[in-house]
Amino acid sequence: MIRVPDDPAGHDPNDNPAGEGLYRPLGERRAYAAPYESLTFSLVTRAGRELTITLAAQPVFDLDRSMPVSRRIRRSVRQRGGESALAATGRRTIEPTDLQRIDLQTLNHGLDLLHLGSEDTGVIPVFWRTVASSRGRFALLCTELQHGAAPGNLLVEVMGGLEQAPPELIDESISHFETAALGVILHVAPDAGLVRRLSGIRARCLAIDFAGVAHEAPREWQAAQALIAAARQTCSQVMLLNLRPDRGLAAQAAGATHAVFAGMAAITV
Repeated sequence: MIRVPDDPAGHDPNDNPAGEGLYRPLGERRAYAAPYESLTFSLVTRAGRELTITLAAQPVFDLDRSMPVSRRIRRSVRQRGGESALAATGRRTIEPTDLQRIDLQTLNHGLDLLHLGSEDTGVIPVFWRTVASSRGRFALLCTELQHGAAPGNLLVEVMGGLEQAPPELIDESISHFETAALGVILHVAPDAGLVRRLSGIRARCLAIDFAGVAHEAPREWQAAQALIAAARQTCSQVMLLNLRPDRGLAAQAAGATHAVFAGMAAITV
């Protein structure tokens, strides 16, 4: 995703409890740790509901070098009072226009939070419903340009609804973002079948959230390893989110190229 100077690292030989070739014993420990910043802003929906949106610029590690090489904006959207705004039942609380406004504000605030330099890469989340709309795509691209055509490279991480969308529609929609300094990451569900249906789509990277993937015990890791392998067969780069730090080398051996690790502390700004 981006090149940075090399830095020595290793990992713990005890990372291979099963001795089944799932982990590579190198004799030293690899440390995955880096502070990150976060900020919070509010937005009122067309239905009059107040949302609290928190952005956190988490470090993205290159698993081959075990070094942070870019930063990814993690977004959480909550309804005032602590309820999840996107999981409400009954009348829809978030309309397509609200999603687009959230995306535009995320882009504005996220670019400020990323502090991109000319050689940096940043990742910004966007909703699939925004990207699938020609109006939404146009608004995103215009906002990015109005921000001063931020230096470095920007990747948009498309999420929410990709599992139901036709692959040809996904490919056509994201093609507008594939430029020299702008690319696409597809955030996919942790299911090998859903991952494989995206084969042939021109995305820079696939992102899989391991928060819902069991990957602690050796038997669990075998299934996780198969999921990573399927993703790598589909796309040349695979980023794992919320990966356990002690599974970094194992994930790299299975085919993952990047990771955002669980358990890192934020610096609120």
